[in-house]
Amino acid sequence: MGNTDSVVVQKRLARFRPEERPVVEGVFDRLHGASPAGGAGKAGKVLTLGMLKPCMGNIASDSMIKRVYAGMCSMDPGVAPPPPGAGVSREQLVVFLADVLRGTAEERAPLFMAMAQGAGTGVATCDQIMEFLQDLVSAVVQIIIQKGRLQGWKPERMADGSIGVKLLAEQMSSELKPSDQRTCDVPCLEDWLFRVSNVAMYMDLLIGEGLNVGLTSRPPPTLLPPCWETPWEKLRCLLDLPVLMFLTPQLPDGYNIPWKLLFSTQLHGESFTKIVGSCKGRGPTVLLIKDTKGHIFGGFASHGWEVKPQFQGDSRCFLFSVFPCLRVYTCTGYNQHYMYLNQGQQTMPNGLGMGGQHGYFGLWLDSDFGRGHSRARPRCTTYGSPQLSAEEDFTLDSLEVWGVGKPPEEEEGATGGKRSILDADPEVQAMMEMAGKTLHSQGLREPEENNE
Repeated sequence: MGNTDSVVVQKRLARFRPEERPVVEGVFDRLHGASPAGGAGKAGKVLTLGMLKPCMGNIASDSMIKRVYAGMCSMDPGVAPPPPGAGVSREQLVVFLADVLRGTAEERAPLFMAMAQGAGTGVATCDQIMEFLQDLVSAVVQIIIQKGRLQGWKPERMADGSIGVKLLAEQMSSELKPSDQRTCDVPCLEDWLFRVSNVAMYMDLLIGEGLNVGLTSRPPPTLLPPCWETPWEKLRCLLDLPVLMFLTPQLPDGYNIPWKLLFSTQLHGESFTKIVGSCKGRGPTVLLIKDTKGHIFGGFASHGWEVKPQFQGDSRCFLFSVFPCLRVYTCTGYNQHYMYLNQGQQTMPNGLGMGGQHGYFGLWLDSDFGRGHSRARPRCTTYGSPQLSAEEDFTLDSLEVWGVGKPPEEEEGATGGKRSILDADPEVQAMMEMAGKTLHSQGLREPEENNE
C-alpha cells in the first residue's frame, strides 16, 4: 500500500482476497496514468475529476461521474486527506472501493448521501435521491449494452428505455421512509440500502466496470434473463430493459429460465382463441397489456393455463403495473382466485382473469376480444392491487404473452381410468362451489389403482 500506515486503509484492504488486493491498490496508478512501480509513493499525488472521465465516460453521464468523484472526496482514510477541491488521495480511493464493493449498509449510507446531494449537509431530499437513481440506472443500462450482456434482447426493438429508467428509479425511491419534509438523513438511507439490495448491486456494477476493478470472488451480476426465438424484425416489445431488470427477480426462477414470446397482437392478430391456444399448457407466463389510454400492466401466472370454469394457480402469482408507475402486487392470502381462463360456456364468465372475483377482477380480458376491466376499488382482494388500467373498463391496445418457465411434463400414462361423475361437468361443479354448496361426493371418489 505504498508508504501509508493508515489502519483504516489496511482494514479495508483486508476485506479482499490476497490476490485481489493488488488489483484494488493498482486502480489509483492506472487512473493516474502511471504504472504501479513508478511513483507509487509520491507525496501529494491525487486523482482529479478529469482523470475519471476517460474511463467512465462511455457508460456514465457527466453528472454520474461527478457523483462518483464526490463520493471519493467524502471518504475519511484515517490520515490527512488532500485539501478540499485538491483531488482524491490514494488512501481515499481504496476506502471508497472497499465501501462500495465490500461495505455494509452502514458504511455505504454516508457515501450514497455524498453522491446524492454533494453539499455536505447530511440530508438529501427525495428528489435528489431520485435524480441520483436515474443516473445510476441509466449507467447500468449502458453497461449491459456496451459489454454485450443483452442475453438476446434488442433495445432498439423495445419500449423507450429513458422512460424505463425513470420508472425504475421512482420505484426504488418509493421504498424510502423519509421525514414529513420529504428528506432523508443517513440512518434513513442505511435502512433503505439494507432493504433495497439492488441499489448497492447497481453501484457495485458501475464501479467495478467503470474503473475496471476485476475481482475473482465477485463476477458481474446477471441482470437480464435469456431471450429465445423472438422475431425482433417484426416486433415492437412493450418491455424495456429497466422494466425487465425489475420484473425478472420477482419471478420464482429469476434469471435462470429463458423468456420466449408466445403471443403478440402485433404478430398473431386480435383473437382470444389464439391467446388461449398460445398459453394453454405452456407453463408459467407473463402477460403484458397496454390499454388505449397508455397504461401498461400485467400479471405473472405460475402455472400453465387450463381452460376450465374454476380458479387455478398458486400464491406465487402476482399482478404488476409498468406505466405510469412500476409496482408489483403479491398475494394477500384473502382468497385463492389467482388465475382464471374459460371459453365457450354459457353460465360462467368467458375470458382470462387474475385476482378478485367474477365481474370484479384485478385484471380481466373478455373473450369478446379487445375489452377488459380492472375493477379493484379500493384494492383487489387477491393481490391488493389498485385499478391497473386508466379506466375501470378499458379497451385493449396491444397484448404480449411471454413463456417464462418449462412447460409441464406430460403425465406418465394415459388418463384413461374411470372418471368420477364430479369430472363430467366442471361448470356445474364451479357453480355449486360459488353457491356455497358442499360437494359431499368429493369424499366418495374411488381410490386410484396402484399399479405397483
